[in-house]
Amino acid sequence: MASWEPGRPIDALKSPRFTQIITFARLPFTRNLRDNNVLGVFLGVPFDGGATFYVGARFGPQYIRSESRILRPYNAELDVYPFKVLRAVDYGDVDVIPVSITKTLDGIEEVVKDVINQGATLFIAGGDHSITLGVLRAIGKMFKPILLHFDSHLDYWDEYWGEKYTHGTWVRRAIEEGLIAQVVQVGIRGTQYDKSDFNYPRESPVPIRVIMMREVEERGIEWLISELRSLEGNVYVSFDIDVVDPAYAPGTGTREPGGFTSNEVLRIIRSLADAKINLVGFDVVEVAPPLDVANITSLLAANILYQAMSVKSKLMLKNY
Repeated sequence: MASWEPGRPIDALKSPRFTQIITFARLPFTRNLRDNNVLGVFLGVPFDGGATFYVGARFGPQYIRSESRILRPYNAELDVYPFKVLRAVDYGDVDVIPVSITKTLDGIEEVVKDVINQGATLFIAGGDHSITLGVLRAIGKMFKPILLHFDSHLDYWDEYWGEKYTHGTWVRRAIEEGLIAQVVQVGIRGTQYDKSDFNYPRESPVPIRVIMMREVEERGIEWLISELRSLEGNVYVSFDIDVVDPAYAPGTGTREPGGFTSNEVLRIIRSLADAKINLVGFDVVEVAPPLDVANITSLLAANILYQAMSVKSKLMLKNY
């Protein structure tokens, strides 16, 4: 029987990947973080009650865990062992309330507070994008970070059908609640409800920079990487998988053609290791396995989280 310890996945050369219980990257499961000196935590938030079109993101965490079994301990591109540096573990899932967004947001905030109070950084798998508000209610009160938001959608609409809490309103709620210092949005594209949808950045009490996908196409990926490397300070990254073109990530509820490739987003995330930032948390949301093909969206999401853990590890090692 394989033995587990923080930061050390089960050795696939001794125990085949299709054996043992499924955790993220075959890391140990524990919620006792402080006693184990854990610095990095995978957390699942299986909630899609905020979705306004296709649902299914509640199954995101379990499928991302399943596909993450292919991940290996050493990141050759960044020359780092992220699990070892972070003494990483799988914390399990938030116990969501499927019929209540507000109660689920409260539950997310409580769990996130527990993790950060134990000194660990969160790497989160959603769930629809409404979950990020619950995360920021905990993290934002401690760091008030820059929100680096990868998405094909703006997500600062005021309401849907009179409801203030959905996966399309969380950015505005986070700003109204004073949880973030500024917003940088990357990859926005597709149709809008109205031309006035773009007015909010001019009205917002915090700065919002919108980098449209067409601007990235015109200036290039290297330009975008250079822009993101100029960020400084506390940064929280929220990554909606629909920023990726549906040819590479079909398993999501509000697909928009014309997005990034898998290779491009992995490069972009890795580039944050060269920014002067403190990465205070990272989520990947809107992975909907029932809409996927051969689990390729879940596989990409697992790799995005792995790269994020690697970035955090490199940033930590720089500061030692």
